[in-house]
Amino acid sequence: MITLVVGSILKLLMSPPSAAVAWVLSKFELHKKLDSKDVTVTFNGKDLEEEDKIIFIDYFNKATFLKKYYIFPGNEKLFLQPETNVLPFVINVKRGNQDVNFFIFNYDNHVDVVKKYKEKVISYSLSSEYLQNYTISNLNASN
Repeated sequence: MITLVVGSILKLLMSPPSAAVAWVLSKFELHKKLDSKDVTVTFNGKDLEEEDKIIFIDYFNKATFLKKYYIFPGNEKLFLQPETNVLPFVINVKRGNQDVNFFIFNYDNHVDVVKKYKEKVISYSLSSEYLQNYTISNLNASN
């Protein structure tokens, strides 16, 4: 009986169930999937319409992660307010009692995301032709 219990514990430790692995990995995931019901998306201070928000979040969720940028302490403002003419989309997410803000900056060949929560700032790059085209079309329409 003891051997059976010890063997079962060892088997679980060596190959945990996929649901447990997925849960643990999701805790460390940098580019998490967002639910359009839990977010607000703004551009140039104006909220996107519900349909536009759903499409934008879908494109954001389908984007491919490229790389993470290292931010040296004290340089957070350079990422939050880069010296470019690009107006960011801002995604606000409320998780529990914590607010998470994503600033989406579109460039010619990639999309930069700056994630701010509490006092932490994380930046990474995405590849998404759909997200880039969506951003470009909205920039041209607003000018």
